[in-house]
Amino acid sequence: MPFRYLVKALLLPPGLLLLLLALAWWWRSSRPRLAGFCFALGLVGFWLMSLPIMVQWSAALLEREPPLALDEWATLAKRADAIVVLGSGRERGDPAWGGDQPTGVGLERQRYAARLAKASGLPILTSGGLHYGSPPTEAQLMADSLRDDFGVTVRWQEGRSRTTWENAQLSAEVLLPLDIKRVVLVTQAWHMPRAVWSFRKAGFEVVPAPVGFLGVDNGEPLGGWMPEFKSIWRSGQLLNEAVGQVGYSLFYP
Repeated sequence: MPFRYLVKALLLPPGLLLLLLALAWWWRSSRPRLAGFCFALGLVGFWLMSLPIMVQWSAALLEREPPLALDEWATLAKRADAIVVLGSGRERGDPAWGGDQPTGVGLERQRYAARLAKASGLPILTSGGLHYGSPPTEAQLMADSLRDDFGVTVRWQEGRSRTTWENAQLSAEVLLPLDIKRVVLVTQAWHMPRAVWSFRKAGFEVVPAPVGFLGVDNGEPLGGWMPEFKSIWRSGQLLNEAVGQVGYSLFYP
């Protein structure tokens, strides 16, 4: 496992919260006050992450790019030369499909990109490399799914990237020599600001096409104040994105 994934697993929730709970148990006799503090911090952290309302509020801070209006889809070819869809990992070895498949988030991006491509006639590039070195690439998985599930043929695949920054830099190696400098960028709404920033740094003019907005009315019981397991995963994604935005501003000025 790459070192950066290990660091993220330990230093970001829920790994960090589990570490706090483990320390609380370890110090329960020797340092009871510190143990109580760690236990309270870990427990409150899990509770906050489990609330849909916290997901909604957090996402609203990250989702700064507005959605494309439906009447803009058919005219995208006037503003861009290609559609770029970013990978989002994979589901490993599903026996129902005979192998790896795109994630649910990835399928959401692919569906949106397919709709945009059919409406505008723009060609698609899929971007995403190997997952821990295991083939096929995310770009290949998305291309196969776009063809088989949505009836759209992918023109280019960028199959070496592991990060959003590499998505941009390696997509530029494919598209800029073809004089394709204007792209419609498809990714999650909360991920879009960092993706747009990265692709502009790589030399592209970007038309953001965010999908999967979470910063909207959650429609959950009691306004989203009832805990649910799904919110823990979403909160983790949002926190990872917030840290990523800070990190990119520091390491890729």
